[in-house]
Amino acid sequence: MAETDPTERIRELRDAIRHHEERYYIHNAPEISDEEFDRLLHELERLEAEYPDLVSSDSPTQRVAGQPVEGFHPVEHLVPMLSLDNAYNEEELRAFDERVRKAAGFGTTPVTYVAELKIDGLSIALTYEHGRLLRGATRGNGMQGEDVTANVRTIRAVPLALRRGLREHIEVRGEVYLPRASFERMNREREEAGEPLFANPRNAAAGTMRNLDPALVAKRGLGALVYQVIIAAGSMGNAANSHHSATTVDGLQAVADRTTPPAAENVRESVPEQLTTHAGTLTAMQQWGLPVEPHWRLCENIDAVAAFCQEWAEKRATLDFDTDGVVVKVDDLGLRRRLGATAKFPRWATAFKFPAQQAHTKILHIRVNVGRTGAVTPYAELQPVFLAGSTISMATLHNAEDVARKDLREGDAVILEKGGDVIPKIVAPILSLRPADSEPWVMPGSCPVCGSTLRRDEEEVVWRCENPSCPARLRRSLEHFASRSAMNIEGLGESLVDQLIAQGLVHDFADLYHLEATDLEDLVVAPREPRSERAVSRKLGKVGRNVSQQIERSKSNDLSRLIYALGIRHVGEKAASTLARHFRSMDRLLAASTELLLAAPEIGPVVAASVRMFADEPRNRTLIERLRAAGVNMSSHAPESPSSQGGLAGKAFVLTGTLSSMSREQAEEALARLGARVSSTVSKKTTYVVAGSDPGSKLAKARQLGVETLDEEAFLALIMAKESRDR
Repeated sequence: MAETDPTERIRELRDAIRHHEERYYIHNAPEISDEEFDRLLHELERLEAEYPDLVSSDSPTQRVAGQPVEGFHPVEHLVPMLSLDNAYNEEELRAFDERVRKAAGFGTTPVTYVAELKIDGLSIALTYEHGRLLRGATRGNGMQGEDVTANVRTIRAVPLALRRGLREHIEVRGEVYLPRASFERMNREREEAGEPLFANPRNAAAGTMRNLDPALVAKRGLGALVYQVIIAAGSMGNAANSHHSATTVDGLQAVADRTTPPAAENVRESVPEQLTTHAGTLTAMQQWGLPVEPHWRLCENIDAVAAFCQEWAEKRATLDFDTDGVVVKVDDLGLRRRLGATAKFPRWATAFKFPAQQAHTKILHIRVNVGRTGAVTPYAELQPVFLAGSTISMATLHNAEDVARKDLREGDAVILEKGGDVIPKIVAPILSLRPADSEPWVMPGSCPVCGSTLRRDEEEVVWRCENPSCPARLRRSLEHFASRSAMNIEGLGESLVDQLIAQGLVHDFADLYHLEATDLEDLVVAPREPRSERAVSRKLGKVGRNVSQQIERSKSNDLSRLIYALGIRHVGEKAASTLARHFRSMDRLLAASTELLLAAPEIGPVVAASVRMFADEPRNRTLIERLRAAGVNMSSHAPESPSSQGGLAGKAFVLTGTLSSMSREQAEEALARLGARVSSTVSKKTTYVVAGSDPGSKLAKARQLGVETLDEEAFLALIMAKESRDR
């Protein structure tokens, strides 16, 4: 088989990571384990390091991933809630220590660390004003989260008022989790009520925090543990100096404001006089009445850290909460300030990940599932086994080639691995226990749903059902069409889609817009997993009316959302946005030749060919006309393509490194407003390369090609001058 093209593999990895980020951070319904997700991310990081010209600003490696879930008021965090870099074994843990000592100029002198158990829950930020709980917010995308104050107040571990005389604003960060005993009790109650079970305590905690009924939240018994505090100036009250200079913890500074949380632009790095170590900070938070994870340990060197990690890898099952590793932090806050952070991670901390837990079970059957593009994916039905906090009865097998490589067969005893998420991984069969009459598994030749012949391109490992009318493809396509990033039809989920298809009300996207409100109100929905006699069918009623309103509202979406929602192969969100901006209407897009498609910024031959194939299919043309007849918007509301207007019209920019004054996305938006085009690769056609701190190989490439480079000060001066001229 031909070697995978790095450009294509990078695209595949980005698409996969974005999908799993959405499932994890937005829907709180992950599909793969933490370890599998981290391997995808590490592979992408390795490829982008090997091919730096392929790095793009929208890559998952270039930003703190994730987005706030709609339904709660959005709030800005005092300072960004960064993720942590990971260490998967002792060698990587010691490499982290070596980087810290080298950056600090310590040579062989050991660094003192604090090791804390990593709580497998939902990140939370608690704001206290004058010692009283003012707000609770979720992490969201790291910059902006959701206001869940009403739910936080129901958590008994979270004090509504602190014990010490703290003044002004402090922000405390930690994790909300569901104790295992509460999780087991809650799932028993859900089973008796005929409701779907939560897969694990983390999903249950995340789902509970997003519930709009605080009374229900209170009944579920959530817990909370904190690990960080950000203190505004003058906040130490009688416990320390009362002057109003900037006071910080963990190398982050906040500036006091008497009425609102301090603005993020006023945040600087500094070291407080009152708290100079992380161990002291944890002790202080305990004294204030905050819940601190009780097993943390002050470690005089990396050897002590490694011993702590090994100890708790063996003892974690004895805890009443789930933990997937150990967070290792430099204890000296002054040293943290000197070490600083990258755009994604603090340099003074890492998360040591415990090895995935394993169990033995048996493959009962190997079956296949059909996705929206027709991709047919095998999965294993397993003899139920309890592992890492939940009972597992299914595991994905990815593709037929992977099944063959591992030589997995029906009836095999297998090693199952799970790092705390929903869908685990089969590591290998136990050959010594294989039945004598077992036979290799063979991919079926036809679709299990519609019976169409399965086909596979020579350069792909995926088999596909090519029947566009296949019910399984229709279901997945409708789910994608209604998803948040596409037409954003809230309430149109899996269960409702199933019923619409089963009752013959919907056969394609356009049918959604021809439904009457009464069709949805009167729709009888059966329980998805009837587990008891109390689980009964019901009419949608008000829920149906709300979905009908959401469908109507979606008609006015921008063209970019519709293009993405159509599910054209290889056309992701960014490509859909580019096509909408460039062609301005669906008619012009469908009429565009391959040459015209390739003339659009950042559109390559694979996307161009896929769009052309979609446009040439008569069935798709009919679908578009039915959508148009229903009143769905077919034009772009976005500003004109930046190539034709603005003070930097026609200029090509490449950004590298980190800008201190704005995010990468903000810089790109500023350039787009001025008509410039931002590219991910440096070439002779590049006008400027903007180099922030820690620039990559793009800067060297620019110098090699003689491309003009701008530091951050020169870049800001150029932007301000052009914006002033445009006004």
